[in-house]
Amino acid sequence: MRSPKKPSSNPERDAFYAKIDGDHMMPLWAVMSDIITPEPKSACLPYLWQYGKVRDFLLESGGLITAKEAERRVLILENPGLRGMSKITTSLYAGLQLVLPGEAAPAHRHSQSALRFVLEGANAHTTVDGEKTLMNIGDFVITPPMAWHDHGNQSDEPMVWLDGLDIPMALFFDASFAEPFKADEQPVTRETGDSLARYGANMLPVDFEMQRLASPIFNYPYERTRETLRKMQAQEEWDPCHGLKLRYINPADGGFAMPTIASFMQLLPKAFKTAPYRSTDATIYVVVEGTGWSVIDGQTFDWRPKDIFVAPSWKWIVHEAMEEAVIFSFSDRVAQQKLGFWREDRQKS
Repeated sequence: MRSPKKPSSNPERDAFYAKIDGDHMMPLWAVMSDIITPEPKSACLPYLWQYGKVRDFLLESGGLITAKEAERRVLILENPGLRGMSKITTSLYAGLQLVLPGEAAPAHRHSQSALRFVLEGANAHTTVDGEKTLMNIGDFVITPPMAWHDHGNQSDEPMVWLDGLDIPMALFFDASFAEPFKADEQPVTRETGDSLARYGANMLPVDFEMQRLASPIFNYPYERTRETLRKMQAQEEWDPCHGLKLRYINPADGGFAMPTIASFMQLLPKAFKTAPYRSTDATIYVVVEGTGWSVIDGQTFDWRPKDIFVAPSWKWIVHEAMEEAVIFSFSDRVAQQKLGFWREDRQKS
């Protein structure tokens, strides 16, 4: 298809456009170049949030409103190109949640899939469909669509994690539902660690049947993930664009852990510089370990542990690690792949 251009205007055409406008119609040729673009076109911009700075704002919010009153005490990370939309990318939402010692975030459920990536604190908990799981730094925790969930912090330190949800997708499809639980906390009906033991050892119960599209595992502990990276690192098999990059999976079918959000963990060895890479899934990155920088669409962003940055769709990105680095990331890649939209492009370094 050749790149469409808007046809010129003249009085007869303008009069016709005005006539059909009354019946809520418009000519495709007047907008085709805007809606069928040769390459992705987005208002999403690259940006980095320094955790040391935003943490201060988050703690300040803790003195202004309780977790119960707020329902979820979260500061939304709004993309600078999408202000006022509660979006970090066109299709995804992200925010930093704070639960102070002794607090509980009330139980509820909703259509949206949610992930938590723990940035600070230890041994606070989230309960999902009757199973309580303890949360520690680097843990990847998921909440499937319409699963009851609540959070609590019985430790002596603030608990902070990054929330990632597919809120914009649910809104786009006009498919958002939400409801509160009848109490602040749901009853715990399963042993802590049950789902990981039941589904996380390359085995499944003999009569297992998938009840939902999301993984039956709620918590992917960072300790396990880091050990996996460490063992694979010894093979020295580096992807030129990603270093060593793994995806979190649903053990029931081998697909991504969540139906609409793809999640990853990657390791970059010291002084490793990736080859330029771009893909259609705008991606949110969270630095777990190490320091370095990334060049996104010509802009350089220096990062350190717990910093969060975003790369828009179809923009070239290069990472370079000053020291060994571990980076968590998530995107809408799984949704794009299911719909046949996803595409990537690699350059040789």
